[in-house]
Amino acid sequence: MKFIVLGGFLGAGKTSALIQFAKYLVGDNPEKAAKCVIIENEIGEIGIDDQVLKSGGGYDVKGLFSGCVCCSISGELVTSIAEIQKDLDPDYVIMEATGVAYPKNIQETVSNALRIPSTIVCLVDAKRWKRLLIPMGMLIPGQLEDASVILINKIDAVDAETLAEVDESVRGFNNHADIFHISANEHIDEAIWAKIIE
Repeated sequence: MKFIVLGGFLGAGKTSALIQFAKYLVGDNPEKAAKCVIIENEIGEIGIDDQVLKSGGGYDVKGLFSGCVCCSISGELVTSIAEIQKDLDPDYVIMEATGVAYPKNIQETVSNALRIPSTIVCLVDAKRWKRLLIPMGMLIPGQLEDASVILINKIDAVDAETLAEVDESVRGFNNHADIFHISANEHIDEAIWAKIIE
């Protein structure tokens, strides 16, 4: 089983990307499909994204509510993943974190407790990046610095010059990650998903 943490600020397009990723993992051929479980972490009590995800098919969706998994409910997360591993034995568990979570904390919590391989994928909103730099300046390093893959989303909403500036800025926080440009409302190249799970 592989654990994937999907990070990014609210509105970055995590759910749109996640739906495509899950469909890629499940695939069109039921005989060769990977088994995938999605865990949603919502700060509130009702999972809006969870309801969207459940309308899809071929994967299970679990919700964790009333707190952030990187701090107040980390024990609940470990218990949930252990139960998922025991009861469902999936190939992949994808955790869509809240927009204020630190993906590295989530990864370490799960890895230390369960000893399963994991990776961090983070989405960046190209359209709002410059506006987020100052108000979210304290959170950005914790979002990006440990990601192995960074998806710069909404490239259809910015010009080439802005995209180049976002690229350079993101590299300032993490110069070792693989960076891909996407528009999550359109088809995302399957080579990107293959890179994440290799």
